[in-house]
This record gives sequence, C-alpha cells and structure tokens, in this order.
Amino acid sequence: MYAPDMPRIHELSQEERDLYARLKPESLPKHVAIIMDGNGRWAGRRSLKRFLGHQQGAKSVQLVTETASRIGLEWLTLYAFSLENNLRRPRAEVNFLMRLLKSYLESNVQRMMDNNVRMRYIGRTHELPSEVQEKMRWAEETTARNTGTTLTLALNYGARSELVDAFRGLATEMERRRISPDRITEEDIHRHLYTAHMPDPDLLIRTSGEMRISNFLLWQIAYAEIFVTERLWPDFRGIHLLEAIAAFQRRERRFGGIGESCGEVEQDPERMKIAAG
Repeated sequence: MYAPDMPRIHELSQEERDLYARLKPESLPKHVAIIMDGNGRWAGRRSLKRFLGHQQGAKSVQLVTETASRIGLEWLTLYAFSLENNLRRPRAEVNFLMRLLKSYLESNVQRMMDNNVRMRYIGRTHELPSEVQEKMRWAEETTARNTGTTLTLALNYGARSELVDAFRGLATEMERRRISPDRITEEDIHRHLYTAHMPDPDLLIRTSGEMRISNFLLWQIAYAEIFVTERLWPDFRGIHLLEAIAAFQRRERRFGGIGESCGEVEQDPERMKIAAG
C-alpha cells in the first residue's frame, strides 16, 4: 500500500505537477481543514436548484481528496454538514443531503481504496439517521487498513457542541479519578475532543470568500494559517488546494514568538552597557 511519505506525483495533472514542482515537499502541512462553502450560490448563479450545487460539491470532495492523497497529505478534514445545517435548513434539503452522503460513500469507497484513503468522522454522528450511520460505518471499516491520507468528514458538527461534549467527558473523568479542577490542563481537554487522534490543522481553507470560521474547529485552529478564496466549493479542485498550500509555504509561522523577518530583539540598554564595558 501507499503511505503518506510516498507521494504519487505522476498521477497529478500536468497543471498540478507544474505547481507541485514549486512547492517544498518537506514543508507540506500535515493537516489541512476546509470549510466547503458556496454550493447554494453556485447553483443560484446558474439558475439551478440547490441540490445540483450539493451534487457538484460532492464531486469536488473526491477530486480534492485524490489530489491530497497523491501529494502525501496526511490529514484532510472537511466541514461537510454542520449542527446548524441540521437544525436550521429545510427538512427537504437536510434529507437530500443525507441521501447524497449515502450515495457519495457507496460510489466512492472503491476510489478511496485505490487512493489508499482512510475514512473517519467527527461530530454528533449518533444523531444522524440510522441508515446513514450504517453506511458511514461500512465506509470507515472498509478503508480502516489504508495508510495514506485520512479523510475526516465533519458531520452534524459544531465546535461549541464539541467543547460541551469534551467538558462533559472530562467532568466524568474528574469525578471518577477525583481530580481537582485546578489540575486541569490543555492536554486533558484535548484528550476529550473529537479530534484527539489527529494533529491540529496547519492550514484552514475557506471557499466562497466569507471571512468567518462558522463554528468549525475553534480549539484546534488556534495557530492555523487561514486561506480564503472567492472560489465557490463546486469549482474548487486539486490545483486550488495546491495554490493554498503554496500560499501557506510563503508565510512565516511564529506560534506567538518572533519570526526571523522581525529583525533582532531590542536588547536591554543596561545589559548592553555592561557588555560594552
């Protein structure tokens, strides 16, 4: 099987290979998260029904995932269906999205196997229809032994609800182990997040030009680089993922420190006098 450190560059399109050649393979992000936005607007601009935008968006998911697997990206997390979508969208649209999810899994699991992609999920997935959960388990179990890109779909997901669930889990642990609240650490909270098994995102991409996070991975993106594109999700392809990674590699990540481009740190005048004397 393929592994994340064995990119399959020869499978990229010529345009993708040309752009990949300008990247630094050793500096690829380990984890890219994407807020897939713009399906409805894509359809509206073409005077099409919204469901056609969602169908086209599902195609983009597979194409972007395949490019991710070919360059050896280890983790790809897609915001597919939010808790707010489930609560606030018309039921007819929600029902269609559930059918589309089932169809996507049925149609693309073999392509995931061919690309060594492993399926995972985060969110309150237990609240989804039972037949959808069954299909999700099937896809996850079928791809479980793959060793390439881990594709995680955020389904019925909300970052605030994730934190609530994490705090509930931590409270239960504290009561069982009789842990004092003043001994809680960030790592304790991290262990109870849906994403405890994966690294935090290095790069967060948002399509459609909206400048907001939309309740996605609020804890995990504390130091992620953010890339916003005006392109609507149904038009987003592997080449655009590579463009976002290229922009990521041009940035200087400081994690709260001082970067090389900031020049020397101003020294204490008194210490400078002592050194000079």
